[in-house]
Amino acid sequence: MSAMRLHSPAASLAQASRPRYEPLIQMRGVVKTYHTPAGDFPALRGVDVDLFPGEFVAVVGRSGSGKSTLANMLTGIDRPSAGVVLVDDVEIHALGESAMARWRGRNLGIVFQFYQLLPMLSLLQNVMLPMDFCEMYPRGEREARALALLRQVGLEDAADQLPAAVSGGQQQSAAIARALANDPPILVADEPTGNLDSHAAARIVDLFQSLAERGKTILMVTHDPDLAARATRLIRLADGRVTADGRVTAEARP
Repeated sequence: MSAMRLHSPAASLAQASRPRYEPLIQMRGVVKTYHTPAGDFPALRGVDVDLFPGEFVAVVGRSGSGKSTLANMLTGIDRPSAGVVLVDDVEIHALGESAMARWRGRNLGIVFQFYQLLPMLSLLQNVMLPMDFCEMYPRGEREARALALLRQVGLEDAADQLPAAVSGGQQQSAAIARALANDPPILVADEPTGNLDSHAAARIVDLFQSLAERGKTILMVTHDPDLAARATRLIRLADGRVTADGRVTAEARP
């Protein structure tokens, strides 16, 4: 994959020079409380987590344990009620909305369970969107790069198709290609295989493993223990707290 080209180098992570033993992401005392008509709901209760370059981390736990909230803290989709989220020593939740959008577009790839592809655009055009939004790569190179990413996920022949014309697994693969459009160092996937059959899900996790081996930091929220076992590290949440955090051994992998 070609190197990232930025119009504003200060807006990107310095992951190329960060050793793998130094945390890229640090969460310190992260609390998230949602205020609802029924009362306050504590989704996260003092979470401390470090994530390192090149890790493939699975986050597991029952519904309501705080998995998606944890992912949202990292992506800036939500902000903590207390505590600090540092990415490459930048306090991301202190960024304004405009700065956050630009930072997210250049440094994060986000994969959702329901794809979030624009239905009126082809798969190729969907993958080009992040490059257009963040003004990444020369305009004349963006289509070729998008096509190369679709080729990487096995969708080169479907590049001109609309999302509705391809399967759910193909739509999710296109969403992953789009998440990689700006060559982000971090990929966050929230239940990315929840609507897929086992074959399509396994293929997506194969790609995540390959990306981690190439140095990207992958955080995958999942309810599937078999898929979680293919990560290199597993974080378990319960009632908004980390109850287990450890390496996944080769013997534990399916």
